[in-house]
Amino acid sequence: MIIENLKSWRDSFMTFNKKLVVTNENFCSKNVLDNYEKLPNGLIRQKRIISKIKYNRDYIRERYDSYKSASVNMGFLRLGYLLGTLKSTPSSILDVGYGNGDFLSAANKHIGNSGKCYGFEVNGYDIPDGCIKVDDIFSNSYDVVCFFDVLEHFDNVYDIQNLKTNYIYISVPNCTYLSDEWFLNWKHRRPDEHLWHFNENSLTNFMSEIGFIKVSCCFIEDTLRKSKDSENILTSIFKKK
Repeated sequence: MIIENLKSWRDSFMTFNKKLVVTNENFCSKNVLDNYEKLPNGLIRQKRIISKIKYNRDYIRERYDSYKSASVNMGFLRLGYLLGTLKSTPSSILDVGYGNGDFLSAANKHIGNSGKCYGFEVNGYDIPDGCIKVDDIFSNSYDVVCFFDVLEHFDNVYDIQNLKTNYIYISVPNCTYLSDEWFLNWKHRRPDEHLWHFNENSLTNFMSEIGFIKVSCCFIEDTLRKSKDSENILTSIFKKK
């Protein structure tokens, strides 16, 4: 009798414990999702920053320098897509958040004396030879302004509506948001680092709101940035209306 009672108590406890674990998981998931909101244009925004990320040299080493030759190839791939889309050579390019400078190095080799390459970076990295570092992305005018893996880090993406440029060139993680569970486990949902999430429709809507129309959109970077997601990195070029 005592043994049967112990078994019954054990089974009841295990059932209760399983329910408790599931309840806690649901509670944690709900708390996480409560810190995100979807705007009318489709953009997803993290509402509160818990711990601000430091975008220093160590961050760049981890994100870019470890890629080595792949990062160099990405610079040329991005340049090729830009030139092929515009069917001309830009008179000036500003790369916002130029990281280790691989794109600017590629661009400067092509543009040469016919134009200027500029860069803005918060981590203190030196800008490639022949390029010009700027401290303010809004003061001067540029033919093309680039945001490669950068826009999702902005505190307020609407700040870019103050740019003086003919074209804006963007690459961001592609957020398909298949379900809440998918979003919670998505590799590009990096709390306090990626504050904004985009897909083609929401990015197009947002850019239209700030006065730019879509020229082209693709997933060309996926040729180098392999992922189990079929459409991993969204690349788009927009022109001033």
